[in-house]
Amino acid sequence: MDDEQRYHAAASKDARFDGVFFTAVTSTGIYCRPSCPAITPKRENVRFYLTAAAAQQAGFRACKRCRPDASPGSPEWNIRADITARAMRLIADGVINRDGVAGLAKSLGYEQRQVRRLLTSELGAGPLALARAQRAQTARILVETTTLPMGDIAFAAGFASIRQFNATMLEVFDTPPTRLREQAARQAPQPPPGIIRLRLPYRPPIDAGRLFGFLATRAIPGVEEIQDRTYRRAIFLPNGPGILSLRPAPADGGAKRRDAAYIECDLELTDLRDVTAAVQRCRRLLDLDADPEAVTAHLAADPVLGQLAAACPGRRSPGSVDGDELAIRAVLGQQVSVSVARTLGARLVAAYGKPLAVPSGTLTHCFPDVATLAGADPATLATDVLHVPRSRANTLVGLATALAAGDVALHPGADRERETARLLALPGIGPWTAGYIRMRALSEPDAFLATDAGVIRALRQLGHPDGVSADGPGSWRPWRSYAVHHLWATLEQ
Repeated sequence: MDDEQRYHAAASKDARFDGVFFTAVTSTGIYCRPSCPAITPKRENVRFYLTAAAAQQAGFRACKRCRPDASPGSPEWNIRADITARAMRLIADGVINRDGVAGLAKSLGYEQRQVRRLLTSELGAGPLALARAQRAQTARILVETTTLPMGDIAFAAGFASIRQFNATMLEVFDTPPTRLREQAARQAPQPPPGIIRLRLPYRPPIDAGRLFGFLATRAIPGVEEIQDRTYRRAIFLPNGPGILSLRPAPADGGAKRRDAAYIECDLELTDLRDVTAAVQRCRRLLDLDADPEAVTAHLAADPVLGQLAAACPGRRSPGSVDGDELAIRAVLGQQVSVSVARTLGARLVAAYGKPLAVPSGTLTHCFPDVATLAGADPATLATDVLHVPRSRANTLVGLATALAAGDVALHPGADRERETARLLALPGIGPWTAGYIRMRALSEPDAFLATDAGVIRALRQLGHPDGVSADGPGSWRPWRSYAVHHLWATLEQ
């Protein structure tokens, strides 16, 4: 889009572009979502930025009416595979708070200076400015949803001092933290102690029923559960374990409005520094940064998928909360049904999972980490634990070893092409497994599973007994992952 197209989108209050770009008004010093209900400013007074960080760095503060800081993320960073997109995915996961710019550059395989130059050139903000904007948003979440002292919040959000925290919050939101807390307390009741309650916005529509159903049928006992339309699971984050709970917004008659387009999320964390990572992993799991209207518009024109896409415009492509875990689960799912893969997962968790210090409901363990599985004996794993062929156990231990050693990297900023090639080089990892890992662990919107039994069956039911090419129809690009989910959904119905 050029700036004239952006202005027309903002003038029409088009919420599809919330989070894709931000509008800043020079006459007020405020930046907004494109859908902000305020009167459209004159064109000569409007500037456009691809990130909130760039708008903040240019001296603009967040609009109190439309809350641009609470916009859905841009779908562009998952679609693209270049260094800028990879960096944005890593920054969103909190890598700079944990490892600094040096850690970001190392994960990307570039020099720090080159990363700074690329991000500043394309986005108008360097990695530190992008991380600062994220810290401010994390801090606001904690200010509004907990009763923690402000000093603890400043530390948890990644600020170096309480002074820096106060100055940043006032500069970004034009409101001191204590005032933000008072306003939030008047608007909604506080959650129970120890719970961080927030809303995860998305671009509607969303097929929440099928999305949560997909997770439910694959939920591993002890690690995951579904109760009363709520998906809960134990998760191991960079600084410790936690429990997340996700549920669709209540269907109260207003849930179809764009301002009610959110997933309710509760976080129980042992270390508050993990708020940023936990939020982003929830978003990746539910594919909340997708642009469903763009996906549907593209696939609805296809002669094979057109009717499926038009009938369900809110289809999502679920990701994962941990790439290593998803990869191990993909191996467990090789050439077996979903229910059998779930049973194998439960056996693996019982034998090698890390018990929670305090179980929560049926949640008792975190999924085994790859370092533990790398040290497992394949013979014992095959015979006494999983009851699978020795070759399958060898593949699982070999994959865990590669992941633990860093020979294969499945973090948010991984190079998808390079890591796919590395996966395929491992014994026992074929195109289906690598494609499934790419689709879910790396949130690839354009992965296709040509050899998947469900895909083949669905295509036959649709009148294509010979299936399609190994890469899927070219007309499905760049949304072939969504095509796979449309095909799978026909079998589930």
